[in-house]
Amino acid sequence: MIGYLNLILRLAIWFLLTANFSVANIIIGVAVAFLLPGSPKSRAALKDWLRALGKILIAIPQAYVEAFEIIFRPHTQEEVTLERVPPRRTPGLIFLDIFLITFTPKTIVLKYREDGWYEVHRVRRRKT
Repeated sequence: MIGYLNLILRLAIWFLLTANFSVANIIIGVAVAFLLPGSPKSRAALKDWLRALGKILIAIPQAYVEAFEIIFRPHTQEEVTLERVPPRRTPGLIFLDIFLITFTPKTIVLKYREDGWYEVHRVRRRKT
């Protein structure tokens, strides 16, 4: 089941990069998704994938709220924080984590550290 989720993630990235849904591009995308090497040493649990996808669904309305907050109440404070990567993360789940953090307008991942941390840039309102 996890293999299918990796395949779907690869195809989604392919379609986001190309923005082309022609038959030829779909065939090329499927070929690229199958030809990319996988990581046989670490297996992700289905519940980790479902939890990550659930967080992304929650992040969509949160992104709209944060966008309106930035428009109507400017945020002038910036900070860089470290967030721990959850344990047993495959490269696909790490990508989804980074996507989740970067999707919201107030945060962006600056760097993924190999020692298990994300460097996250945040904007905040000025404290009065």
